[in-house]
Amino acid sequence: MVSSDQRRRQLAREKYARQQQRRAEARHKAKRRNVIIAGVLAVVLAAGGAAYATAGLAGGDHDDAAAAAPTKPADPCARPEKGAASKKTWKKEPEMSVDTSATYTAKLRTTCGEIDLQLDAAKAPHTVNSFAFLAKQGYFDHSRCHRLVDSGIYVLQCGDPTGTGRGTPGYTIPDENLKDPRLKGDVYPAGTVAMANRYDGKHDKTRNTGGSQFFLVYQDSKLPPNYTPFGRITGGTDVLKKITDAGSSPDPQTGDTAPNATVVIDRATVTAS
Repeated sequence: MVSSDQRRRQLAREKYARQQQRRAEARHKAKRRNVIIAGVLAVVLAAGGAAYATAGLAGGDHDDAAAAAPTKPADPCARPEKGAASKKTWKKEPEMSVDTSATYTAKLRTTCGEIDLQLDAAKAPHTVNSFAFLAKQGYFDHSRCHRLVDSGIYVLQCGDPTGTGRGTPGYTIPDENLKDPRLKGDVYPAGTVAMANRYDGKHDKTRNTGGSQFFLVYQDSKLPPNYTPFGRITGGTDVLKKITDAGSSPDPQTGDTAPNATVVIDRATVTAS
């Protein structure tokens, strides 16, 4: 007959075995999660609202997951120039002053290098007019590009001085150029510059909600044509590669995937010719 003391020891051994098994399973799940995490992110390009969702993340014991987290690569970019991000806001869209027959170019001087853009004032006059106005006001200067998406869609999102993904200039602009023939098969081709907005995909009242946030498409990205394409990247693909090669990590404050590189727009300028 088994004594009570023997029974307690047997139960303790069985409990210990179960704990070891659970810990082993948690470590396995954590490792598996790190492999597949890039493939299970779902992103909504939004400006000033809830903008991020994740699905299907394999989880496990918190301590084991933290221990299995990958180490961030070295930051490939320089330190930002001295200066504070803008806190300016305006009550309404700036008056239209853009010349739709002129050629507009923009230069983003970032901590990672210069990125050059050509803006399409003829097809997206409100957007280009607003972008040029904000650049002239120094609104983009010293602002951090807060989101890098490198799975499913491939974009670097900038234009929010708060760095949270919820900042706005205080006004909104209309959607434009959504039937651009370059957006074939619901694909924004690599090199596209487009506006983020708060459209929820369902309600018309959430349309025409672009503000200051924009995104640079560095690889063909399948997206519904809901985001105003207003230019293209003409220089700085090597800069974008440097940024994307450094990867991204979840930002605990915003929930976005923030670039591991310190991507700050030191100065943004727009020139007409």
